[in-house]
Amino acid sequence: MRPLVLIPARGGSKGVPGKNIKLLNGKPLIQYTIDAARATFNDNVICVSTDDKKIKSTVESLGLEVPFLRPEVLATDTATSEDVIKHALKFYKERGYQADTLILLQPTSPFRTAQHIKDALTHYNDNLDMLVSVKETKSNPYYVLREENEQGYLVKSKVSNAKRRQDVPTVWELNGAIYIINTRSIEDNSLAELAKVKKFEMDELSSHDIDTVLDWKVAEEISKMDE
Repeated sequence: MRPLVLIPARGGSKGVPGKNIKLLNGKPLIQYTIDAARATFNDNVICVSTDDKKIKSTVESLGLEVPFLRPEVLATDTATSEDVIKHALKFYKERGYQADTLILLQPTSPFRTAQHIKDALTHYNDNLDMLVSVKETKSNPYYVLREENEQGYLVKSKVSNAKRRQDVPTVWELNGAIYIINTRSIEDNSLAELAKVKKFEMDELSSHDIDTVLDWKVAEEISKMDE
């Protein structure tokens, strides 16, 4: 395996301003992901992709080099994860390192550990397009989710005749913590088009993702649990 570990960290967070370097129990949020990555991979294959000089400075204060600042076109709300991935792969390829496996670790998942990453890697092989971390969803589309039809009435999001929640199929929710992507698979395809995708299951606590102020407050309580 020739890995590239990508930690995408844009500066312009709206839900929790400055969240990637905001202190969570005394540590910048991004440090949790960097520490997990460094316990699994060498620094020279870990890339923090950011457009923000403060994030770059914080990461480099931890002893990890940030190889570039993202171009402005990749620092907008419309820039996609796929754009950021392909930019990083191209950057390293032009410098002589062609990764065959891209490990994407979002800094908003502070409770994903090095052990999670190592365990996920054991489930990955190069016959897959992608391995992605998931949790069992509470918002099961067979049972609790509804959509409005053309008449404005609520209808089941996914039809089932089950009478009890226990009788509907298990549905998995992407938790955003770990994506292991075959770089060959995304040369000519978008992430949404990948077909050979398998899951790596994580528990709800480890899956916690920070997007809102409420998510941050929950994370603060979780981070105190191991004290």
